[in-house]
Amino acid sequence: MTVDAAGAVEIRRALVRLRRTTGLPVAFGGLVEAGRPRMRISELSGTATTSLLALAVTSGNGLGGKTVALARPCAVADYSVSRQISHEYDAAVAAEGLRSVLAVPVVVRRRVRGVLYGALRDVRPLGDRTMAAAVDAARDVEQALVVGDEARDVLAAARAEPPPGDSSGWEQVREAHAALRALAPRITDPALRTELLDACALLTPAPASPAGVALAPRELDVLACVAAGATNAVAAARLGVSAETVKAYLRSAMRKLGARTRGEAVAAARRAGLLP
Repeated sequence: MTVDAAGAVEIRRALVRLRRTTGLPVAFGGLVEAGRPRMRISELSGTATTSLLALAVTSGNGLGGKTVALARPCAVADYSVSRQISHEYDAAVAAEGLRSVLAVPVVVRRRVRGVLYGALRDVRPLGDRTMAAAVDAARDVEQALVVGDEARDVLAAARAEPPPGDSSGWEQVREAHAALRALAPRITDPALRTELLDACALLTPAPASPAGVALAPRELDVLACVAAGATNAVAAARLGVSAETVKAYLRSAMRKLGARTRGEAVAAARRAGLLP
């Protein structure tokens, strides 16, 4: 799945949440086009027409363009007559019958990556609670995009071959493997999560002997962190669990591998082809 496709999925999910938490009947949104000062509306929820679909909104123009330019939430009580915005998109908005509209930016690493809109078909001020709920929906998209960006960065690093004669090559591979294992459970997109786990498998060598050891995914996650030199506390932070949970998984993995120490467990997992 491409970056834009994955982002569109997150926008779609956020629109459903926005309508559920705010009670607004209409929501729509889209992503800012890469390398261009505009966003394109690609996702609709609760609309009666397709007048807004594929609409390209230039930064600074209309309500959404103002949101992109200022990187902050904006709202109007009556779109067609508001003096707070320009009116390049009045026809599309009027065709859908929208009056009160809010727009919130999706901001990742100080860059606006998308916009979520919520709207009513009558003139009514949109209160602070409604705006706060819309902002929360945008934060969910931001978090998902950050995780997706991190996953792709690690995936690219994992696929890059270490320079010839680089003695640190295997340590880099192990670091990448641990990072991939830690990121995978946080990925909501099944296709991207599968791609990450497939990349993990590519980083592990064939077993030296058919040991037949099977570890649970979280046991392997913990061992991957340990193999990269992480302490229990660091592993817990990476995996989003407690240090006690890390210890429990580590004890279970050691028992399955017949190991008495962390180092023996890592070595046994490598012999079994479970770790790079």
